[in-house]
Amino acid sequence: MAGHGADEHPHGADRLCDAGDRVYSRAVRRGRVPRRDAEPVPCLLELALLHPDPDDMDWLVPTSPQEVMTRLLRGMYDEVSASQRRMGSAVAAVEWYAGLGSLVRPAESAASAAEGPAIRVLDGLARIQAAMDEATQACTAEVLTVQPGGIRREAELSEGLHRAMSLRGRGVRMRDLYTHVARHGQGLLTYLELMGDAVEARTLDEVIDRLILFDRTVAFIPANTDRTMALELRHPAIVEYLVTVFERLWRLAIPLTAPLPDTGIEGISHREQSIAALLAEGHQDAVIAERLGISVRTCRAHIARLSETLGAASRTQLGVRIAQAGLDGPPPSAAAPSLSVPDQGSRTAR
Repeated sequence: MAGHGADEHPHGADRLCDAGDRVYSRAVRRGRVPRRDAEPVPCLLELALLHPDPDDMDWLVPTSPQEVMTRLLRGMYDEVSASQRRMGSAVAAVEWYAGLGSLVRPAESAASAAEGPAIRVLDGLARIQAAMDEATQACTAEVLTVQPGGIRREAELSEGLHRAMSLRGRGVRMRDLYTHVARHGQGLLTYLELMGDAVEARTLDEVIDRLILFDRTVAFIPANTDRTMALELRHPAIVEYLVTVFERLWRLAIPLTAPLPDTGIEGISHREQSIAALLAEGHQDAVIAERLGISVRTCRAHIARLSETLGAASRTQLGVRIAQAGLDGPPPSAAAPSLSVPDQGSRTAR
């Protein structure tokens, strides 16, 4: 891509360069183009006219001309008082996109205009934040979130605070799921105190990867391990399935205001019982630490205490002692939910 940086494409979606015009038009006609075809025209990705195909990241799919037109007209409305001289070029661009829109089947056009893509890949933190802000503004009733990991850092909580305060101001209810380890973070307690009764939080030994659901109509999940890409999901069946997953985990979780149940075994904490169950399944220390939201060092310290409490001199012997003590199953509060068939009652469960 050397020599084809953004500096050589100083334009907006209302006046594409010739190369961008050709690649975008071809993408609309064919439904997608290879990623390599867009390398000379990074403007198409920067302007979100092309985005990765969720089924094959080596291909790019076009944003529908109708969606581009809507975006242009919205921007034109906001800027018309200060940018009237741009009106002519923007209107001409709308006409150009309208001509491309005739290449899309009517059923697809109507669906795209009404709902947007069923699955959209958001590449980069800026696009993720923009999509989240848009979903926050459109939300009117409920937000459901799953927050994996351990103690929530102040920076993570502050990052989304403006969205949470905006939702609270409109009377939107929020329910958040965390791991038990998050209970020990002062930042989370401060956040919940600030939000008041607008947020209800519960915890589990372990949760699924990050999930955010707005009004049971749009969901966001990570698309890679470092969370620099995300999927925006609007397909009703997918969203309903994720709601069902959340509701089943919610029913198994323990309210943040309630204490964790006693294990009933002297000298063994609730966390150590969870570690024992995962050890019995054959997981390595690093995997156990990640699933429970703790450091590997902390995990190994708990394993050492388990060995001492149960009188185990080796890892093999520890596995035997765990089974003998009945610690080889999940704690009662963390029994694994069935995720096979979404139940019809999940929409009203609270």
